[in-house]
Amino acid sequence: MDKESREKLQGVVWLVPLMLIVVLLFMVARPHDSYDYGNSHRREVDSKATADTLTPQLKSFDPNEADYRTMVEAGVERNIAVSILKWREAGKVFRIKEDVALCYGMTDSMYFALEPYINIGDKYRIKPPANTKPAPQVDTVTLRPFSLDSVSVAYLRTIGFTSRQADLVIRYRDMIGGYRTMEEFAECYAVDSAMAARLEPYIIFPERPAEVIYNRPNITLPIDINSADSATLVSLRGIGPKSVVHILRYRELLGGYHSTAQLLELAAVTEDNFQHFSPQIYCDSAKIKKICINFASPKELEVHPYLSNRMLRRIINHRELKGGWSTVEEMIEDNIFSEEEAARIAPYLDFGTTPK
Repeated sequence: MDKESREKLQGVVWLVPLMLIVVLLFMVARPHDSYDYGNSHRREVDSKATADTLTPQLKSFDPNEADYRTMVEAGVERNIAVSILKWREAGKVFRIKEDVALCYGMTDSMYFALEPYINIGDKYRIKPPANTKPAPQVDTVTLRPFSLDSVSVAYLRTIGFTSRQADLVIRYRDMIGGYRTMEEFAECYAVDSAMAARLEPYIIFPERPAEVIYNRPNITLPIDINSADSATLVSLRGIGPKSVVHILRYRELLGGYHSTAQLLELAAVTEDNFQHFSPQIYCDSAKIKKICINFASPKELEVHPYLSNRMLRRIINHRELKGGWSTVEEMIEDNIFSEEEAARIAPYLDFGTTPK
C-alpha cells in the first residue's frame, strides 16, 4: 500500500468515530416535544387511575337495593359489592349499618370508610314500636286499698278501665287462678304501665297457703327450664303468660340456659318475681345447643344475644387469617372477647377440631 492510500485509510478511521460522536450529540440535543408529550399524557392518566383506585369518590348507597354497578360507582370495592349481593340472595336484610360490617371480606378500615355513606331505607330500617296505648284516664273516684281477687268489673270501670279492659282483667285473673304479685297484674295486656303504676299503692295481695299455690298434681318440682313447655312454665307461681313468651324466646336465641340467673337478663322478669319462682326451676345445661365457633356461618352467629356486631366482625376476619381456635383463652388473647364477655359466651362455644 502506497503512502497516499495509507493516509486515506487513516482519515476514514478518524472520521467514523467523529461522525458517531456528532450523531449522538444531535440525538441528545434535539427537541423531545412529541415523545415527552406522549409520556407525560400517559403518566397523567396512570396517576389519575391510581388516585381513583386509592381514594374512590364515595357516594351514598342502600345495601338492600343497590345493584352491583351502583355500589361500585358509590366507591364500594368489587369483592364487597359481590358479598353484599350474595347475602341478599341468601335472604339477609340489612336493618342497621353495622350489618354491612359482617359481609365476607369486609375489614374494619373499609367499614369505617363506608359507614357514613351507608343509607338504610325506611322500608328496611328498624323502627321503634308506635305508642298505640291510650292515654291514662282521669280518676273518677278516690282510690282506696282493694283486693284484685274480689274486685268487680263495675269497680274497675270506676277507677279508669274501659268495659272491655275491665272484663279482660277479670278473665285473666280467673285463667291464672288469681293475681299473686304486681308483676302478674301488669302482665295482663289490658293493663298499661301508667295504669299499673297508678294502682300499685292501693292493690292488696293476700298471702296464700303453700298447699294452694303448689296444688298442681301433674307437675313435679323443680322443673327444667330448658325442656319445659309454655303450659308447664305458666303454671308456676310467679310466672305469667307474657313472661313465658319472653323466657321461651330467649331460650331459643341462646340455645338454652346454663344458669337460672340468666332469666334476670329479661326485662319481663324482675328480681322480686325471680325470687318467687326460682325455687321451682333448675337448668339442665347438657341440653344447651352449642355454636361450632370454628365453622359456624355468619348467619348462625349473628342470632346469639351474647355476640355483638364487633365480636362477629373480629371472629369472621380473624378466623379467615388464623383458621380457628382451640380454647376461649385463645380468643381472649386475640382480642375477640374481653374476659367478662368470654365468661358469658364460653358455655355456648364448641371448638371441635380447629381447621388447618
